[in-house]
Amino acid sequence: MTGKFTVALAQVSPKLGLLKENLQLHLDTIRRAKSEGADLVVFPELSLTGYILQDLVPDVAIDPLNSPSLRQLLQGCRDIACVFGFVEISDRYNYYNAAAYVAEARIQHVHRKLYLPTYGMFDEMRFFAMGEKLRTVRTPFGPLGMLICEDLWHPSTLYLHVQDGARVVVTLSSSPGRGVRTHEGFQTSQGWETLLKALSQFYTVYNLYANRAGIEDGAYFPGGSMVVGPVGEVIARSQTSGEDLVLAELDLDEIRRARLFTPVLRDERLDLTLRELTRIVRQRSQS
Repeated sequence: MTGKFTVALAQVSPKLGLLKENLQLHLDTIRRAKSEGADLVVFPELSLTGYILQDLVPDVAIDPLNSPSLRQLLQGCRDIACVFGFVEISDRYNYYNAAAYVAEARIQHVHRKLYLPTYGMFDEMRFFAMGEKLRTVRTPFGPLGMLICEDLWHPSTLYLHVQDGARVVVTLSSSPGRGVRTHEGFQTSQGWETLLKALSQFYTVYNLYANRAGIEDGAYFPGGSMVVGPVGEVIARSQTSGEDLVLAELDLDEIRRARLFTPVLRDERLDLTLRELTRIVRQRSQS
């Protein structure tokens, strides 16, 4: 697919556990993104609920297909595509850290976070179930991959998305700032930028990274949202603290040019990868 479209990264600061207030924040931000010409607006991880939920998880969980509280938000996404984060409750009463892609006032796809950090300050596996599927969704902007924060730090996720046709990968994040370096910002922020640049260049895709802002339960979220192009260059970035709305025009024809110059995906040997992974899994099961 060729063509251009405009994306808006909504670096917002949601209020912990307050669905009504956060819903209004989304509606206001969507209206602003539409007024500035965006075709797609991307919110951070758990943007409807806040991040450090812990025992609040059951109280803010919703069934996205049968939620009265979401109807107004879906209507707001009638003339613009939206990606936002929320807590999903399944019919088996499992809770998921999830993200929805909405277009034409309808949920088109839901991604459940695959990798739940449970180390250091993170305790997600105590409160959430792990997602079990990774699918690339077909959109007017071409095949779109969706990931949530820790997912991107596992190389297999982006690999699978690009093999499934993704041209653009969206990562929703609530990554607190950690590891202060003099005059250089947070070590974690630098790590995200290095990762996004390397993956974009290696896989020749656009990476859209939306990280939240604000302070929550003693944790500081520095933002640092950015759009990285298919040769690894930062096309647009947010301010390093506070709420922001970052707009960038994406030209999908740049992916074609990048892949002519660096045909890594063309030469990828899926049969070899599958064969060796099967061998490794078999060996591990026998050990």
